Amino acid sequence: MNFRFELDEILSLFPSCEIDGSTSVKLIEGIASLEKAKAGDLSFLENPKYRKLVDESRASVLLLPQDFDGTPSENQLFIKLSQPSRGLALLCKLLEQKLFAPPPAGIHSTAFVENDVQMEENVSVGPFCYVGNGVKIGKNTQILSHCHIGNQARIGSSCKIHPGVRVLTKCEVGSRVILNSGVVLGSEGYGFDQVGGGHEKVPHLGIVVVQDDVEIGANTCIDRARFDESRIGKGSKIDNLVQIGHNVLIGKGCLIVAQVGISGSVQLDDQVIVGGQAGFAGHLKVGKGAKIAGQAGITKDVEPGAFLKGNPAMPVQLAHRIAILQRKLPELFNRFAQSDPNK
Repeated sequence: MNFRFELDEILSLFPSCEIDGSTSVKLIEGIASLEKAKAGDLSFLENPKYRKLVDESRASVLLLPQDFDGTPSENQLFIKLSQPSRGLALLCKLLEQKLFAPPPAGIHSTAFVENDVQMEENVSVGPFCYVGNGVKIGKNTQILSHCHIGNQARIGSSCKIHPGVRVLTKCEVGSRVILNSGVVLGSEGYGFDQVGGGHEKVPHLGIVVVQDDVEIGANTCIDRARFDESRIGKGSKIDNLVQIGHNVLIGKGCLIVAQVGISGSVQLDDQVIVGGQAGFAGHLKVGKGAKIAGQAGITKDVEPGAFLKGNPAMPVQLAHRIAILQRKLPELFNRFAQSDPNK
């Protein structure tokens, strides 16, 4: 990644860091892995297994753990931190502000905003957006290009709505929410009754509520409730390509990884973690702090703190024991085949 960053600006982010070595480089021009970094770059050690690569790295500046006992090369600076990964995140956040400057406040000439929309100060509405009747938008929110904000929707302050997002009628978005490209909030739930041998649609009249500090990944869809609300709790983070059905209630601080499918009326308590491609049958309850491994199939309620794996899901330790036994099956069948049946 190429950019230009003053070394003093980097050091100012870490006032309590330990410094080892020195460099004549004053302008950092890139962030790179240990093996790919060149003079003028910043690199970092996050995983201890790459420790030996530090000695070979040509980076001018390295973010390292406080207990790192190596010696910097000539014209190389070590910045030692208690949490190098956290330090790198702070640096990337500052870099993001430089690379992706916020759009200017105001309504782009190609956007269409209905007359009764209420917008607080410093709101940005980008090209080719539509903002419907009765919408309210909080201060410092950015709505980038080609977004649709449906009638009577509510969006809080300091949100970032990336290109191509749809926030449909009456849906509510809290403050400091990030909706990545292609997110759909309030799509119609999947519900049909069998009538006369056919499938008759069951209307869904509710909304989606996204609370403060939530981030939702690209092309994730959250269906509106049948009558009340589907809800994403404060501080939860949802990855790309997740499908969340109608009437789903997700608690605070949950983590949901890509391609998860959650059927209607499922309830996830606070701090639940769900691995990629896991699937949930409808009308289930998942207890606080539960962990669901990737590709797990959840067909029953989950106790608080449980760690489940497999399809159908089972406690992770049992799943590991079964996996070990499965690997021994060929040997076991071979022994049976070679045994004398008369003994």
